[in-house]
Amino acid sequence: MSLSLSLYQRLMGTAHLIAPGLLERRVRRGKEDALRWREKLGQTDLARPAGPLVWFHGVSVGESLSVLPVIAALSIERPDLTVLITSATTTSADILAKRLPKGAIHQYAPLDTPQAVKSFLDHWQPDLAVFIESDIWPTQLRELTRRGIPHVLLSARITEKTYKGWQRFKGAMRSLLAGYSLIMAQDKASEDRLKAMGVTPGPRANLKTLGAAPPVEAKALSELKKLIGKQFVYFAASTHYGEDSLIAKALEPALWGGDLLILAPRHPIRAGEIRLDLEAMGLKVAQRSKTEAVTSQTHVYLADTLGELGLFFSVAGITIMGGSFLEDIGGHNPLEAARLGKCVITGPDISNWSGIYADLLDADAGFRVKGTAELGFLLSQLRQHPEAVKAANDRALAVSRKEADTLDVVWVALEPLLPKKTPKQYDGD
Repeated sequence: MSLSLSLYQRLMGTAHLIAPGLLERRVRRGKEDALRWREKLGQTDLARPAGPLVWFHGVSVGESLSVLPVIAALSIERPDLTVLITSATTTSADILAKRLPKGAIHQYAPLDTPQAVKSFLDHWQPDLAVFIESDIWPTQLRELTRRGIPHVLLSARITEKTYKGWQRFKGAMRSLLAGYSLIMAQDKASEDRLKAMGVTPGPRANLKTLGAAPPVEAKALSELKKLIGKQFVYFAASTHYGEDSLIAKALEPALWGGDLLILAPRHPIRAGEIRLDLEAMGLKVAQRSKTEAVTSQTHVYLADTLGELGLFFSVAGITIMGGSFLEDIGGHNPLEAARLGKCVITGPDISNWSGIYADLLDADAGFRVKGTAELGFLLSQLRQHPEAVKAANDRALAVSRKEADTLDVVWVALEPLLPKKTPKQYDGD
């Protein structure tokens, strides 16, 4: 073991001693699941089902949702396997609870401490571990290798910043990456950086191009249309705190003129703060979680719920994608809108989705602005030219359908690593 990995292991072993207190403090602040926070220590009340088990891990919402088509295919092709998926955030847990196939199990991912990882692996005993994007946890990876459990990195996204960070611990990172049975980069830049680290990647595949459109329940859509009436709708999706006010400010002339902004914050727990900020601007707000009515006098409908993005994309005349107007967020998935035939407007920071945005922007199937001043101008222009929006919507839908073979590429590479179909006996804890 390299010196850096040895020091990391010792530090994380010590950190585990204070982890329960830190997690309990986060529970009191509403940042952890009050009933399930011990899962992050590798503890669970759920029994491990008999038979082979495949563990998927996506740290947050985007990564978790991107792998759902793979999980769905697995549940159809290999019903003998149990699927376990872990994530780190309460938001991802809430959304996955609604969208996982029957029989799949969600748990919060263990902290990367030796104690938590050992407890987690002792209990769940996965036959294969599948990580998404660039979630490199040294304790987990070393323990999987020590136990002889094959592990895979799908849709690997290695940014220049990540790569430069790895250079400070080149030997340790080479060792960790060498433990993977398969790494599939999501773009050429990531592939090139992996090769520079001595990795021979498998075929390229970007999981973010997979997936169906967000669900839209007909009755709920009808009710939403009745609620908002005839107002023209701007929809700001997955906004981060601070963007809400910026976007509302850019839209003020339209909102005071009778249009409606539906605002879906990435973290609904901050809805109270967002509402106060909007009302301080003089805007009238109705909150979905409180079932408040929308009237012709309402400026902002605060959609502080989960799993309903499909509804709001469906009623939007113009869609703005959040996570792109502040620094160091990197934007969010524009394909969710595109699959419902909606183009999006994005801010300058699209680093997490640069490949997909490149396809959309090259096809004139979306719009990118440098900041909120330019956003306000573009919104006013598009409001006056609905035909331009419709044409961009059609092109966005076409782009969203381009990557139909990605799932096949992933499946062909992954299938040889799956547990054999021969039933195996499980001894339990």
